[in-house]
Amino acid sequence: MALWEVIAPRRALSVSKALRWSGNLALVALNAALLRLALPLGAAGVAGFVAANGWGLLNHFHVPFWLAAPLAVVAMDLAIWLQHVMFHAVPALWRLHRVHHADVDYDLTTGARFHPIEIGLSMGVKVAVVTVLGPPVLAVVIFEVVLAATAIFNHGNIRLPASLDRWLRWFVVTPDMHRVHHSVEGDETNSNFGFNLPWWDRLFGTYRDQPRAGHEAMTIGIHGRRDPREVARIGAMLMLPLRADEGEVYAIDRRDWRARSAT
Repeated sequence: MALWEVIAPRRALSVSKALRWSGNLALVALNAALLRLALPLGAAGVAGFVAANGWGLLNHFHVPFWLAAPLAVVAMDLAIWLQHVMFHAVPALWRLHRVHHADVDYDLTTGARFHPIEIGLSMGVKVAVVTVLGPPVLAVVIFEVVLAATAIFNHGNIRLPASLDRWLRWFVVTPDMHRVHHSVEGDETNSNFGFNLPWWDRLFGTYRDQPRAGHEAMTIGIHGRRDPREVARIGAMLMLPLRADEGEVYAIDRRDWRARSAT
């Protein structure tokens, strides 16, 4: 993906890649270390424990593997979509999630840039879903691998042919589809929440086809958070949830952007 971004970039980057990547990848390494300490076997290990004890709906109703596996993957993806919506809807959760959105450029490292507390809460949600659902271990492994791969893909600063993008976004979230979600405009930020499957946004009315300004001209990030020293260094990123809003305007009610601007 990094090579693809060099060969066919979608947008010109505004901040030094060395500065952004050093901070983003340091945050990734910190999160990986903390997760390894807190839950060494991850969601798949929990799924194995759940299966051994016969917990969960799929185990309770003895759903055959050939049906349980795809059902579990789809159900877990819906749960992650709902979690993402909640991280936008609840102010305290948004303060954590804005670490992800505060990146002033958009490339594959943005897809893994999350505050450690958000990563911990997200893993807690996965554990709860796995416990209630009782999915096969292989289904959880497939879901985790696909989710990680698609998160890197749809955060890629890559150019796809328009015809291919229109076709792909019926089956997977594409970079152009998800990039809209990283706009500084609130109504665009509160759209296209999917990381993997694109169907939930279409089903629940949060799908937006294109940004108003176009992909090359749209502004990435958060209003009032444009200083690379604040949003690109790991120490500043870790402290960002504690910083004052400083006039940051944010509303998940998705009212018309012109009406919000007038008020």
